[in-house]
Amino acid sequence: MDLRYSAAEQAYRDEVRSTLRSLLPADWAGYGALGTEERARFDPWWRERLLESGMFAAGWPAEYGGGGLSIIEQSIVAEELAEAGAPQYPTPNDTFGLQLLGPTLMHYGSPEQRDYFLPRTLSGEIRWAQGYSEPEAGSDLFNVRTVAHRSGDTWIVNGQKVWQTAGTTANWIFTVVRTDPEVKGAKGLSFLLIPIDQRGVTVRGIRNMAGETELAEVFFDDAVARADHVVGGVGQGATVAMALLGFERGAGGLALAVSSRIELERLAKLIVESGRADDTSVTRRLARCRADAHAIRCLALRTLAAVSSKAVPGAESSVTKWFVSRYRQRVTELALDVLGPDAVALVGPDTVAARGPQPKGVDPTSRTAWIQAALHARPITVYGGSLQIQRNTIGERLLGLPREQRPTTAAR
Repeated sequence: MDLRYSAAEQAYRDEVRSTLRSLLPADWAGYGALGTEERARFDPWWRERLLESGMFAAGWPAEYGGGGLSIIEQSIVAEELAEAGAPQYPTPNDTFGLQLLGPTLMHYGSPEQRDYFLPRTLSGEIRWAQGYSEPEAGSDLFNVRTVAHRSGDTWIVNGQKVWQTAGTTANWIFTVVRTDPEVKGAKGLSFLLIPIDQRGVTVRGIRNMAGETELAEVFFDDAVARADHVVGGVGQGATVAMALLGFERGAGGLALAVSSRIELERLAKLIVESGRADDTSVTRRLARCRADAHAIRCLALRTLAAVSSKAVPGAESSVTKWFVSRYRQRVTELALDVLGPDAVALVGPDTVAARGPQPKGVDPTSRTAWIQAALHARPITVYGGSLQIQRNTIGERLLGLPREQRPTTAAR
């Protein structure tokens, strides 16, 4: 497995850096340095600049309006954007449309679906949310209860989805519904595209620990979807849904490593400003976090090398999920310990990113930003697969340990 960049790839990195310098304002200090109103003006402007430069939808083929870049080039773009402190996806719904649904439609969608949805997703006219999780079926993708029955040229949908990130700003949702209620499990499911702006759909925001309405729940009450908006064919929803999740891998790991390094530089400044630079217990914990951030980079390089060589990533992704989850909690816990009792006094600007490290420019002494980041880090060991699930996967599928005994009868 060759983890080195070729001369051509290094030259492309230089080109991306030069492009970013020409696009960003001369006094650019990072996205985190912008105020709320400044970000509201910057986001649509920056989205247009990324689109014009080919760095937006970087992995989409050029025929669909994308950059047509290789997985290595996509990773370089993501890494350099993080280094510059500029967002890769300026609006909340961009990730779902560009990184997840777009590639899925290119692979499974009909020509009519691609022609209609792809350009509107790219322009931002259509803003997507992901509708997988349901009450009592969070990680159990194939136990969904939302049903859809055919009525002429439409599907009539009834049920509920929950934990939709950016659901309050979406106007369409891609979701898995049961189109054959007589069939249990993965069979009988279909992947359906549903407009949110209709009488049969209700969206309610969910307030998180940090006081933000980041998530939503979506209710369908005789909601209507067009019959030809099933992707991949009726009854093929499980196949399409799992393929979509596969598009999450690959290009973003190195950007996370860069963002983690920037966050640690900010944490080091907080330690100095708090007069704790000579505290051995603090500096040792900071060193541990620096080592962890380097390990994240190494894991990302291995994943990138595997994907670029067409290898299919397997259970190794559980190692990254487990490691990053614990790291996020460890680094934010250190920040709160450095602040001490002062952490409860919310002084300074808010966080900018809802998840993960904050971008370049966030005030290192902002107590508000650190405590919000810590609150965001708490559930990371649950969503996307809990640490217990990741440990089972690592033990059973990577280390060859005996499978954990599963219950054979329902608990009473």
